[in-house]
Amino acid sequence: MKQKSPVVKIAKNVCPAVITVVVSRDLPKIESFYSFPFGGKEYLMPKMEKGKNVKEKIEKTQIGGGSGFIVSTDGYVLTSNHVVADNSADYTVILDPQHKYPAKVLSRNPINDIAVLKINAKELPYVKLADSSKIEMGEEVIAVGNALGEFHDTLSTGIVSGLSRFITAFGGIDHQTQNLKGLIQTDAAINPGNSGGPLVNMDGEVVGINTAMIMGAQNIGFAIPINYAKKDLNEVKKYGKIVVPFLGIKYVLISKDMAQINKLPINDGALVVREALGEPPVVKNSAADKAGVKEFDIIMECGGEKITLKNPLADALQKCKIGQDSVLKVLRDGKEIELKVKLEERE
Repeated sequence: MKQKSPVVKIAKNVCPAVITVVVSRDLPKIESFYSFPFGGKEYLMPKMEKGKNVKEKIEKTQIGGGSGFIVSTDGYVLTSNHVVADNSADYTVILDPQHKYPAKVLSRNPINDIAVLKINAKELPYVKLADSSKIEMGEEVIAVGNALGEFHDTLSTGIVSGLSRFITAFGGIDHQTQNLKGLIQTDAAINPGNSGGPLVNMDGEVVGINTAMIMGAQNIGFAIPINYAKKDLNEVKKYGKIVVPFLGIKYVLISKDMAQINKLPINDGALVVREALGEPPVVKNSAADKAGVKEFDIIMECGGEKITLKNPLADALQKCKIGQDSVLKVLRDGKEIELKVKLEERE
């Protein structure tokens, strides 16, 4: 008798815990469409329903969606931040056609593109989380999700084809660009709608969260290492939110081109500078203010980590502990100085 692939057993264990996240918002009802000529072309435009009662003209409309996965029997769910980035939207988690739950977004972490959701349900199927620091090149993995938002429980197999990748991603509800680092690269197919779903190893444990793909390329996808999400999940369970260190400055990251144009002395770092006609770049009574950070300082290092485009200040700050002294290496008027800063929690 021919032996079944181990993927069959993994699918049976993992798929019940992989869910669909539906994004919806109250929008005006569309009565019909009408033709609108412009620039020699005809465009179909929505005709909104009219009525005296404002509430009657509004309906709940799906505007997006993605995947996610349950990580505890009592309803904690992990997904990508860009799937649930709209603060004004409502979110619904669908386990199957008979089981749908309103979901509360407990935390959003745009730096690592991770979000933690909670649904009110018990005895749910869930997946175990692996240690993503032990992933090796060439290791077999399986991407699970709801491809194109239509094909539920879609599996694709492949290998880990790269580690510690850095990309600039574009997408989500807000269509913002985002720098993501430390990513797992895989040739397992990741399609639109897969975002937020799990990347699992051959033990059926989650090693990453599917987050991005390269348009126009064949089988180049990326996942956020699950160890990034473990910290967020633990903090949410303990504090009810992610505890984020707050420095209290406005800044821009320096690039080589920016340094040349503005005749800056170095090509890396975070330049403390106000926005045009904006408020002072150092928040009064903030940790940075108390440490003596000034406008036009260039922060070169934070906590011993060099600040670059690939390792921005926000990433370095996440590794610092609130309430403990951290050292900023700063370039001021051509001289390097060190400032001790005691980071506070972001309100």
